[in-house]
Amino acid sequence: MSERPSSEDPKVLKERERNAFPFFLSYRTRWIDNDQYSHINNSVYYHLFDSVVNTYLIQHAHFSPSQSRLIGLVVSSHCHFFSPLSFPAVLDLGLRVTKLGSSSVTYEIAVFEENSRVPSAVGGYTHVFVDRDTRKSAPIGPDTRVGLEKLLASSSRL
Repeated sequence: MSERPSSEDPKVLKERERNAFPFFLSYRTRWIDNDQYSHINNSVYYHLFDSVVNTYLIQHAHFSPSQSRLIGLVVSSHCHFFSPLSFPAVLDLGLRVTKLGSSSVTYEIAVFEENSRVPSAVGGYTHVFVDRDTRKSAPIGPDTRVGLEKLLASSSRL
């Protein structure tokens, strides 16, 4: 009996296409993004993930990282690399939500080279929203939830 591949299986992620992601942010790589092997250093991908997620939250989910009562803490993260990228590439960062709970959200981010159909990397992380002062888990605010629901992958709707 053959098992169906998981949506987190690298083989499945590698075939993810642009139309799976409802939001995109363009990123122009910098010389400093390259490492000694002349490709974007692995750590830079996590900066890209933070950039696309926080840009979306600020612009489309009424979230202010410096002023909101709640803050999102990253509790897990991952990235699968499929092909190298390097300066001076222009990247398209695709964002979607794969799971939306009462106080947590799991994002999937694909890194596409401009005009590429398939991603060079796919990863993501889980935010748990907590009270800024007590750091206790708290329900996602209604405005933020509405924004995040717009990113829900079709198979992930609750």
